[in-house]
Amino acid sequence: MELNLSPVEVRVLGALIEKEFTTPDSYPLSLNALTNACNQKTSREPVMNLSENLVLEAVETLARRGLVAQRAGSGSRVPKYAHRLDHRLREEENFSRAELAVLSILMLRGPQTAGELRIRTNRMHEFGSGHELERTLKALAEERDVPYLLQLPRQPGQKEARYVHLLGGEVDPAQFAVAQTSEPVSDDAARILELENRVHSLEQELAALNEQLQSFVRQFD
Repeated sequence: MELNLSPVEVRVLGALIEKEFTTPDSYPLSLNALTNACNQKTSREPVMNLSENLVLEAVETLARRGLVAQRAGSGSRVPKYAHRLDHRLREEENFSRAELAVLSILMLRGPQTAGELRIRTNRMHEFGSGHELERTLKALAEERDVPYLLQLPRQPGQKEARYVHLLGGEVDPAQFAVAQTSEPVSDDAARILELENRVHSLEQELAALNEQLQSFVRQFD
């Protein structure tokens, strides 16, 4: 299933996948919550400033393609949205939780090394070993009707190759060339990434509480 998504559609779909894993109590997402998720200042590369209208336009396009569905909010008149990249009728179109975790990070944060992926997917899916992650990467790259990710050529000075998603269509590896040296994820880097994840988690919990408060207030409008 070749998707050829626009950058905004990629961001919307990636945010929906992420929030299903990390804030299940507030998932599916209202348009406001989804827009906030798309525009987060942390754990996003690049940072975007999308309007609700632009996000809604992307949602409607994804819905027409069967990739997003509108759900009735429990006890709320506000429509909510969920991705549909699992539990689809055709088995070959389904993605496992491990695959969704990897794709979400690549969709939201750009090219990543295997070490970065293993750390940054930790709150969505805990890979038991590097081999399990490698099997997931190989499945996405080689074992479907079309590839969903690509291993970029290792650049001079880099110790690890990076991976990029192909949900927006084919990519030119040259556009992802980097001048700086890329080192393996060290213990210090791992601790920094873990702190990033904790900050991200707190931001998500705060956003979920705010969304619940707004939903409660709307009942009295």
